Amino acid sequence: MIERAPISADPSAKLNINVNGREAVLDVPPSKRLLHVLREDLGLTGTKRSCEMGRCGACMVLVDGKAVNSCLAMAYQCEGKSVTTIEGLSEGGLTPVQQCFLEEGGYQCGYCTPGMVVSVTAMLANDPSPSDADIEEALSGNLCRCTGYGGIWRAVKKAIELKKEQTG
Repeated sequence: MIERAPISADPSAKLNINVNGREAVLDVPPSKRLLHVLREDLGLTGTKRSCEMGRCGACMVLVDGKAVNSCLAMAYQCEGKSVTTIEGLSEGGLTPVQQCFLEEGGYQCGYCTPGMVVSVTAMLANDPSPSDADIEEALSGNLCRCTGYGGIWRAVKKAIELKKEQTG
């Protein structure tokens, strides 16, 4: 009888990824999600773990500038891509979106805030003058379980006004 080499249930593979402007090369099993790479392997805990099925938006990050639920993205899908987390957005201090969330009380408990900020940042990068319908669409994947969306809405509107002032 021919003996076969044992089959590993989850062999690791090299993952080359740019996270917050820094290159990282990691050994990652193909079943590992981006969320877990960010939190466990890279120590970036600003990206929150919550529903883990793409319904709440707490784990939102930018992948090549697009808002993505990191709990749904497999790490291998990000090979060679650029990922920006909430930490990466604020490396030079608070962004205007973050400042607006602080000033307008758009953060209640704060758990959903990183995902909200990332989603709003992506929206404004694509459309500096979104309509109310555009805002609703951009935030449709983000859930706040605290008190409501009044502070968040005010923060987004203020961020839009700030963006308009900056772009003239």
